[in-house]
Amino acid sequence: VDVVCGGPPCQGISGYNRNREFDEPFKCEKNKQIIVFMDIIQFLRPKYVCMENVLDILKFADATLARYALSRLIGMHYQSKLGIMAAGCYGLPQFRMRVFLLGCHPEEKLPPFPLPTHGAIVKNSCPLAFERNLVGWSDSTAVQLETPIVLEDILSDLPKVGNAEDRDEMPYVKAPQTEFQRYIRTFSSEVQGPKSHAAKSKSKKSKPKLYDHRPLALGNDNYLRVLQIPKKKGANFRDLPGVIVGSDNVAKLDPTKERVLLPSGRPLVLDCVLTYEDGRCLRPFGRLWWDEVVGTVLTCPNIRMQVTMILSSLFTWLIILKYLIRN
Repeated sequence: VDVVCGGPPCQGISGYNRNREFDEPFKCEKNKQIIVFMDIIQFLRPKYVCMENVLDILKFADATLARYALSRLIGMHYQSKLGIMAAGCYGLPQFRMRVFLLGCHPEEKLPPFPLPTHGAIVKNSCPLAFERNLVGWSDSTAVQLETPIVLEDILSDLPKVGNAEDRDEMPYVKAPQTEFQRYIRTFSSEVQGPKSHAAKSKSKKSKPKLYDHRPLALGNDNYLRVLQIPKKKGANFRDLPGVIVGSDNVAKLDPTKERVLLPSGRPLVLDCVLTYEDGRCLRPFGRLWWDEVVGTVLTCPNIRMQVTMILSSLFTWLIILKYLIRN
């Protein structure tokens, strides 16, 4: 076996999990998969190993799981190193810091981590104890990085879709606006090379199709809530009628006003968004703007707890599959 590459589950580590096992990290079945991953390495003895995980693996439980993985590799006499890289530094519109653990046989050469190619809009930072593991150019190296990629760079060529959109395929309505969009539309045969002359001829005649341009379909109540979020940068649930923000930056209902109800009889402003992170969180029902990036992309966006709407100056999109794919 030449290479084993994998990413053990992050759910038991991630800060989005409010029921993590801090005192006994390996009590969680998902965290035990790091043990399984290292057992596979010990059995197969590949020339190279690459393990990826979320940044919280260095924050959770004094980095117990990261230290375990690194010690297992060293114990198997693998050359090993740990690096932290941010997706935004490599041409994506999200910051998304990730931890990579590389290892190789003593007789092989341990490859370097790829250095950043783009500037980035910083969303968070790495733990102080692991700052030296952040992959980047040295301060003494003069390098001209590409301009940061933002949401407009990847999404401005996409047509407007509604909450009920269910088509798997549709035509593009405008030409690509950026180099990223031109690249993302490139046929696989143009990137990898056609398998035959017929395939090459077909690729020249065909026009790129737009696939999976569908939003996360919302129920009627949440959809009505979304429509009331103002179309401005930084808007969120705090802009809904009946919400006030105190000097302590805590959002709460205005006691002098009657609570606004939806036609269903349910409240416009949910209790859960008022209590989330003690009322200080700005993410519930939040909007993203064209000149922004996201911190990270979740497998299943939760509009009540995360920034999950994309807004241009003209219209609103709920989180769309194509947005997740292009990120």
